[in-house]
Amino acid sequence: MTAMIAALVASYGYLAVFVGTLLEGETILLAAGYAAQRGLLHWPAVIAIAIVGGTMGDQLAFMVGRWKGAVLIERFPSLAHRVPQVHRLLERYHVALILMIRFLYGLRIAGPIIMGTTSLPFFRFAVLNFLGAVLWALIVSGAGYYFGVALEAWVADVEHVELFVLLGILLAGFIGALWLYLRSARDKGDSNVS
Repeated sequence: MTAMIAALVASYGYLAVFVGTLLEGETILLAAGYAAQRGLLHWPAVIAIAIVGGTMGDQLAFMVGRWKGAVLIERFPSLAHRVPQVHRLLERYHVALILMIRFLYGLRIAGPIIMGTTSLPFFRFAVLNFLGAVLWALIVSGAGYYFGVALEAWVADVEHVELFVLLGILLAGFIGALWLYLRSARDKGDSNVS
């Protein structure tokens, strides 16, 4: 079983990191950091791929905002209700917001799209977006990596539980995202009733 897991992670792990980091990606990146600690992936490669995927994903969202942002905002109320928040934050803390946007649930994709509708210079966003992706890749994959280090200190034979740990990380990420989505949907429903 362990050999099969190792083969699957080795075959598709880097692709999963790239695709996952184009979008939200935290759960995949945590799992990849853990897999790197277990020797299934090469940690510097995980970080590099996450930086590329994270940078590209947010840069594409920014360009979509420049191209069709007004149409998207009008068409999707969930995006429209974030506009005042992003504009307010962008006016006061544009550097910090761009660096940290990928850490803010619900703004990872919406934030760059909305920023693309502003007069924020493309090059400034691109540089800060790249730096933010570097921070994000190091922090999130590092959390997964050092979780693996801590787990080895607690569990004598981690190899027997690594499948469950990887699945647990992915399941916890899915449940967390679902909970946040449902809470957000409930809050929107409550505000529509008022």
